[in-house]
Amino acid sequence: MQRRIQGFHPRADSYEVTHRNLYDVHQRVASCYRDGRLLIAGDAAHINNPLGGMGMNFGLHDAFNLADKLAAVILDGASQSVLDLYDRQRRTMAQEYLQRQTIENKRTSSRGTHASARLSMPSCVGSRPTATSCAAISCALR
Repeated sequence: MQRRIQGFHPRADSYEVTHRNLYDVHQRVASCYRDGRLLIAGDAAHINNPLGGMGMNFGLHDAFNLADKLAAVILDGASQSVLDLYDRQRRTMAQEYLQRQTIENKRTSSRGTHASARLSMPSCVGSRPTATSCAAISCALR
């Protein structure tokens, strides 16, 4: 542990470690974000490696995207199919960007690269999301 801490911020003496937890790195994305009237976002929709600090950020983007779609349906009378667009957009981002980036962050970390290593910007920003299927009846995590 000292080696890892010293690799991040070297100093002459050892760091005092008062507490530590083991964390199994895992990531999951729900099979769908919408099942009828059930809509999920944030940690209910995706779990990712905490390296890079993207979990809460992605959850907030889910919430903003969903709020916009719900307002369109409730206030503007838009078709509920708009809610399927939420599923396609946010699941696509979680599958194609979030998981790929957390894997890369883990690789960077395991190579001992400094924690302030720059994260790359997603190449999919501004691109049209690919169609994803929400064939599963339940939104159980895979």
